This record gives sequence, structure tokens and C-alpha cells, in this order.
Amino acid sequence: VAVASTLAVILTRKRDTTEKTTMGTTSVTTSTMTLGLKSTVTTRMTTSTFTVIPNIPANARWNQSGVTVAGGHGGGNATNQLNRPQGLFVDDDRTMVIADYYNNRIIQWKMGDTNGQVVAGGNSQGNRLDQLNWPADVLIDKETDSLIVCDRNNRRVVRWSRRSGTTQGEILINNITCWGLAMDGQRYLYIADTNKHEVRRYQIGDKNGTIVAGGNGESAGFNQLNSPYYTFVDQEQTVYVSDRDNHRVMKWNKGAKEGIVVAGGQGQGNALTQLSYPQGLFVDTLGTIYVADSWNNRVMRWPKEAKQGTVIVGGNALILLVTALHRPLSTEQYIDLLYEHWHTLNLLDVFQYGIQCSDELIFLNLL
Repeated sequence: VAVASTLAVILTRKRDTTEKTTMGTTSVTTSTMTLGLKSTVTTRMTTSTFTVIPNIPANARWNQSGVTVAGGHGGGNATNQLNRPQGLFVDDDRTMVIADYYNNRIIQWKMGDTNGQVVAGGNSQGNRLDQLNWPADVLIDKETDSLIVCDRNNRRVVRWSRRSGTTQGEILINNITCWGLAMDGQRYLYIADTNKHEVRRYQIGDKNGTIVAGGNGESAGFNQLNSPYYTFVDQEQTVYVSDRDNHRVMKWNKGAKEGIVVAGGQGQGNALTQLSYPQGLFVDTLGTIYVADSWNNRVMRWPKEAKQGTVIVGGNALILLVTALHRPLSTEQYIDLLYEHWHTLNLLDVFQYGIQCSDELIFLNLL
């Protein structure tokens, strides 16, 4: 399959108001971001997770071209290549750590580098502590300066120190078919389990966790999920879930027994009221949802309580999912949405085994 165009997003950045919380001490700095020509964005940043949650204006302009910043040399296992990359995390210095799925490794890529550095796994496929087996997602725990990895085919979540000389990881959680990872400002870990159709919240060191979404079997009830892939957690510990096989995004308030449909939920389709296997998602401080509508090859924006969304990018280019952030589906479409410390919206796109960015934007390309 040939793809003629790629996706990119935000353009320039200026300074304006940013609320910054550091170890319980709140300070306010000024910072604004300019999107397109005129739109400004107020951002909020929490240093414990380095998460930026802007209010993105509805008239923000979304560019359609990108620049490769990782991979892009075909599928392979050299350090300038990726093979079905899945989840990624962008550190505050713009260093990317990428779940290089079929290479069974986590590879670190600094902005501007032509080659990455293997920082976890990479010792062939296996279940030893120095090995990974189809890692699907990764995040950085700043508190311990470590990587937390969804080691999917080993049915475990592992932690690897980022310190020099680390040769193996340690098991945090066993017997979990993990797909997506998230961490909130209190360092609770949220893990989507596609086999149990649930999302659990864990304290680091906890082996059992607490169900925060789903957990009532595989179906389409408001208290159920069907192959949850990604989660987004806001500052109130509200959990948003891309309920993939139900073609909807669900919102679960803290402590709720049922979720609320906040995007899609009208059956599989390509109307503006529908989604088709949604994958990555992000929610800004206004409650606006950005979701990768994978089989419709588009990213959609759903304002809070809206009955339908709008297409902000895609539709004219194939976004090929491979595992949508965490699972070997090979020929599906997928884009993941992330935010990082540099006030930028990152869209993970699937195309040419590379990662692309446009100024403030990063794309994960998988085909």
C-alpha cells in the first residue's frame, strides 16, 4: 500500500500563562502557544508527570506534512530502524522512548539523532528479565528515573532503571494482558487489560490493583468494555478509555460503577457521530476529546457533551495501525495522541516505520 501524504500538526509557540505544580508547591509562570496564525493556548504543566494539558482552540490549524525524527529507513532491527513501533513517551528534554514492538526492545531517540539507543530488551524475543516479548507501551517514571513497560506477550509489566549499566528489568505486575499505560500526578499507574476488558489502577508495588473502568465482562453495557486500548487520566483521576471494539470513548468518573459515552457509541461507521475502532486519545482541560479514529483514517475532535465530532486531520491518507499502540493487528489504522512537556500535541501516525514531527509535533509511523 502506498501512502502519498503524512500527517503533522501544530506550528509555532509563544509564551503565556502556565500553571506549574512541583512537589506540592504551586507556582505560576507565563506562557502562551500560538497555533496556526492567531489561536492561543493556555497550558497547564505538572512536573511529576511532565504532562501538558492545554485548552486547544477549535480554530487551531492542523498541518498535513511532517519530518521524520526516528526510524524511516524501512522495517528492521538496526538502530536507525523501527519495526512496528507502538507506544512512545516524550521526556521533558524531548527525548523519545519508543516501544519497538517487533524488535522486542525499547529504543531511546534524542531529537536530531540519526540513530536510537536500545535502553530495554533488545536481546531477542523471550521471557528472561533482560528480554521483552512484543512490548506495546512505555512511560517514564520521573520519581525513580525508570521506564515502565507493557511487556504484552509476556503478560507482565516491567520496570527498567534508566541509569547507566542496567542490563535487566524487574517485574511489577504479572498475569496481565496489558495494552496501554498511563500515570497520574500521584504516581498511580493505570493499565488497560484487553483480555479482561477492564482498566485497573495500581500503586507502585501493588500487585492486584483496583478496577476503575469495566471489569464486568466483554460487552457494550455502560459498566462494560470491549477491548480497551488506551486510557487518559485527568487531574481529578477521571479515566477516559478508548473502548475499541465498542467503537466509542467512555468516561469513568472517580469511583463510578458505570461509564458515560463521550464520543461515538452509535455503532461502527464513518459518520461524524460514529467511530470505527478508536485508538489513542487525549482530553484537554475543557473536556474536549481528541481521538484516533483508526479505521476511518482520521483524528476527530469532540467538544464536551457534543453529539458529533469534527475531523481535524486525516481522511485522505491511510493511517495503518499495527497494533494500535499495543497489539499486533498489522493492517489496521492507528494514530495515538500524546502530549509532552514542550506544549505540543503529538499524533502517532502509522506509516513507513518512522516517527515524524512538524515543529511541535511528533508522529509514530508504523507501516
